[in-house]
Amino acid sequence: MLSFEFAILDWIQANLRNPIMDLLMPAITTLGNSGLIWIILAGILILMPKYRKVGMAVMAGLALEVICCNLVLKPLVARVRPCDVNTAVQLLVARPDDFSFPSGHTGASFAAASALPFSRSRLWIPSLVLAVLIAFSRLYLYVHYPTDILAGALLGVMAGWAGSWVSAYANEKLLLQR
Repeated sequence: MLSFEFAILDWIQANLRNPIMDLLMPAITTLGNSGLIWIILAGILILMPKYRKVGMAVMAGLALEVICCNLVLKPLVARVRPCDVNTAVQLLVARPDDFSFPSGHTGASFAAASALPFSRSRLWIPSLVLAVLIAFSRLYLYVHYPTDILAGALLGVMAGWAGSWVSAYANEKLLLQR
């Protein structure tokens, strides 16, 4: 399986790497650093009364994803990054210092993007596009294996759904107590 994953990563390097993408992909991946773009989105939504419930769903999804991904799975699996195995690839970003599996950038992106449709928000379309771009950037930059991305996306969708459910449940309980 690992050779198949390196085949995909090496194909991206051999066929898609170019000066424009070399500028674009680090910028796109930076949007996903620490889930900051998604935290900002959730914060803006929370500040607007009409979208507060959606913002809470996004924030809850992000919180669940970071617990599952960064606090549980990454240390448990302890997968070495592809850039640490194949050191011949020139990195365009600083080498990440945590483990590879699952991709936290991808997980957070898909948690936010999937909490939106579960909360009936049309923002899910541009959010999903950005989530896919962030996920691809991690492959392009040679810091994640394809299965890291797949696992991050699946984990993110589950966290987004759960965050949406938790937010709806909390809102219902709060309304009943008023």
